[in-house]
Parts: sequence; structure tokens; C-alpha cells
Amino acid sequence: MPISTQLALSLAALLALAGLAGCKILPTPTEEDKAAAAAEAFNPDRMVGEMWTPKVLPYLEGRAGTFQAVSQLAASDAKAAGEKYGNPRKQANSPWTYVATVEGKIVASNTQSRAATVDVDVDGDGKADLRAQIGPAVRGTALRDALDFVDFNSFKNQIEFAQFGKSFNTYADVNVLSKLPRDGLDGENVKLLGAYVPGSGSDLPLMTPAQAEIVK
Repeated sequence: MPISTQLALSLAALLALAGLAGCKILPTPTEEDKAAAAAEAFNPDRMVGEMWTPKVLPYLEGRAGTFQAVSQLAASDAKAAGEKYGNPRKQANSPWTYVATVEGKIVASNTQSRAATVDVDVDGDGKADLRAQIGPAVRGTALRDALDFVDFNSFKNQIEFAQFGKSFNTYADVNVLSKLPRDGLDGENVKLLGAYVPGSGSDLPLMTPAQAEIVK
């Protein structure tokens, strides 16, 4: 074999060995490794489930005023109402979201849509004062936005923050709203605890309940 060829082969072998020396051989992940990685991954449904009973419900119960009291203050001073019955730590450009309890009579219901709702009269005049979502499709992020211990800066980006808000709606639907009847709701009395955004124009305030029951 010519000397030049031998030198070329030797050089190639040395380069190959050098390349192997610079490589880091990673172990094959075990099932425990995979489980640990999955546990650390962003999982908004799990996050909401873990905080719902120990943190979310106590916060809402402690922050809520009656719908009459909240809406009356909001009509005269939205900021004062938000600081008292909402999230004073909200982002500056975000609208106020209020936490309230509702006791009233259902005067209209829409259960044909997946985004089902009931209209509630809370002052006894026979007219709806509030619209409550009863799922399974729930719009908005009122429950997330009402919580003063939820900080946008704790999330990687806007997408994660939005997914987190959606998970509150999913949890409320599965564990609360899905248990409500869908037939014969008109004329029934209802009790709610939830977060709502004020209506605009002729639109009713829209509440996302965290607790809901038909009162016989």
C-alpha cells in the first residue's frame, strides 16, 4: 500500500477517534426519567386541579360580594369595585373582573347550544340581571383573571397563560356545571359563586360559576 494511502487512512482513523472522544453518550431514559420529565412539563389542567379546593374556592368565597352590592359599586366606581371584589393585581390594561354570589330565579335558559347559559333575575322584578354560563363550552377567562395569586409573568408566554385560563373553564364544567340539569330550568331558583365581566350595551354581565346549584 502506498505510503500516502497509509497516511490518509491513519489520519482518518485519528479524526474518527477524536470525534468519538468529543461525543457524550447519553443513557437511554428510564420510565422513571420519563415520568419525572412529564411531571415537570407544563400541565395547566393538573395545575388547576391541584389549586382548586385549597386556593381557588377559598379565595372566591372570601372576595365575593352579593351581585347587587358588586354591580352597584361597579356602576359608580369600577376601580373601587375591582379592588374590593376583584383582582387588584391585574394587568393595568386588562378590564376588571368581579367576584360575586348570586341568588335568584332563572327567567330564561339556552341549553340547545354547547355554550349553554341561564339568565337570572336577582332583584325579583322578573327581568334578567345576569347571564351565567353552564357549559360544556365556556367562554372567556373570568375565573383566572379574578385571582390575585395568578401572575402572567409566571408563565413562559401568552399561549401558556391562555391555556391556563381555559383549564379553569374545563375544570368548572367537569366538576360543577355538568352536574346541573338541562331541562325545566326556567322558573327554578339558583345559587352561584363565580367571576363575571360587566355587560356592554344591551349585553348582560356574563358569569363563569365556580359553584352552582338549583335550590328547590
